[in-house]
Amino acid sequence: MNAPDDLQAESSLIEHLIELRARLVRALLGLGVVLLCLLPFTRQIYSWLARPLVSQLPAGQTMIAMNPAGAFFAPMKLTLFVALFIAVPWLLYQAWAFVAPGLYQREKRLALPLLASAVALFYTGCAFAYFLVLPAVFHFLTTFTPDVIALTPDANAYLDFVLVIFFAFGTSFELPVALVIMALLGWVTPDQLRQGRGYAIVGIFVIAAVLTPPDVVSQLMLAIPMCILYELGIIAARAVVPKAQPQS
Repeated sequence: MNAPDDLQAESSLIEHLIELRARLVRALLGLGVVLLCLLPFTRQIYSWLARPLVSQLPAGQTMIAMNPAGAFFAPMKLTLFVALFIAVPWLLYQAWAFVAPGLYQREKRLALPLLASAVALFYTGCAFAYFLVLPAVFHFLTTFTPDVIALTPDANAYLDFVLVIFFAFGTSFELPVALVIMALLGWVTPDQLRQGRGYAIVGIFVIAAVLTPPDVVSQLMLAIPMCILYELGIIAARAVVPKAQPQS
């Protein structure tokens, strides 16, 4: 008696799996195209990333590779990360195209701006880290390094360090989006966010101390923007929640 329903459910599952596979293939193809376009510029990309540190080193001094393959794999790994960074909008579009048909119209109106804001804030956090944080951190570190110690940073270690900084600032700048989502889900209210501001500031400084290198400069340069973003998150939550959850 339930055979037609079972067949319909199985057919629907197969269609969803086929759609998922198609979206994954398109996402990987897009990432591959971006990577192929960037491969000829691998050396320039790494030189661009190394500029905040190299500009603080003594004249004529550069980075080193601790193993023979390091000079090759570090730039290649960076190029892959840059390709992924550039392809994020395309990858998210494929994910959105897969889940959007199952969302209500109201959910689509809320989800799309949140998704776009999350991408923009992540890019903003990475740009903030590159143009402001890294030069300040390396200036601080090189200033207080004794003259008897020669700074010869390893290419792979530097790449790992910078990627951690980018990830820390990129994800931390997502704070307003996270607060809006929590408010939309009913976990917190804008008034509770405002009343818990003091605890939030303490938590922000703890997070900054954990995510950043053990220097005051990078910790402050992460904590202060996060405090500002927390306030922006409260404002955004107040603007969105009443529209999404009108009071009867």
